[in-house]
This record gives sequence, C-alpha cells and structure tokens, in this order.
Amino acid sequence: MTYSARVITLSDKGYTGQRTDTSGPALVSRLRELGFAVEPEPVILPDTSDMIEEALRKAVKENIALVLTTGGTGVSPRDVTPEATRMVVEKEIPGMAEAMRAASMLKTPHAMISRAVVGICKASLIVNLPGSEKGARENLAAIEPALFHAIKKIHGDPSDCASAP
Repeated sequence: MTYSARVITLSDKGYTGQRTDTSGPALVSRLRELGFAVEPEPVILPDTSDMIEEALRKAVKENIALVLTTGGTGVSPRDVTPEATRMVVEKEIPGMAEAMRAASMLKTPHAMISRAVVGICKASLIVNLPGSEKGARENLAAIEPALFHAIKKIHGDPSDCASAP
C-alpha cells in the first residue's frame, strides 16, 4: 500500500523568501525513496501557531498518512511548532521523539534542546523535525525503522506488533 505524505516547512525567512528551504525538498526526496506519495513541493509557512495548527488540521482532514514538519522545534522565541502540534494531536508518541533526540545526541549536544513532538490525529502521524537539512534527515532516519509499522497500526492493522519486521 502506498501512503500519502506532506512536508510543512516552518520558517519566517523561508516564508518571506529571505532563505532557501533545503530541508523541505530533502524530506520530500527521502519520502519518495521510501515509497510515499508525497506532494512535489513542501508547504512553507511562517513560525505562527495559528497557521501551523491550521495546516496540520488541513492535512488531517485530507487524510494525509504522514505529516512531517521541519523547523520551529528549538528554544528561540519564535519556535512554536511543538505547541501548535500539541493543539492538534490526540495521542503523543514520546518514544519516537525520544529516539530522534537520542540519535541526534550522538552527533551534537544541541539535540538536548529539541522540543520535537510526534503524535497522532485521527489517521495521520505528525512528526516534528529540526529545521536544518542535516538535522531533518538524521531525525527522520532515526524513526524510519518504525515508521511504516506505526502508520499501519494507526490505519487499523490488526497484526501483532511482535510479528512486524
């Protein structure tokens, strides 16, 4: 089965054209390699809670199986992605967020200030990733081994978790 995916880049500078988004296109490329049906371009929004929440709710309403956000997970005053995500998700999956931070900590001590959230709303898995291309790629790689299993379970797969590859 092919699952749908959407990438949402959160960057004030990217939204106004002051910075070229590289993390969004890199994630789109990787999702295609993994077999997702993903939109050709990431959505680019400013770091504004209302707009982020609206974009996430739209993706859920459109039954997008996997929604990746990139950016806004740190501690700067404009980093509001986790708060906006928590307004949308019904269940958090802390293990996936913890796995991303643990993998990142092996590469940089700055990973400990990530506030990324992973959660479910209806049939959508929402994952917050860092804004840098390198960080976004590395964090996605950290959860790839469980990604399809999680999506299958969210979509009602009745098989036992122990039998999953």
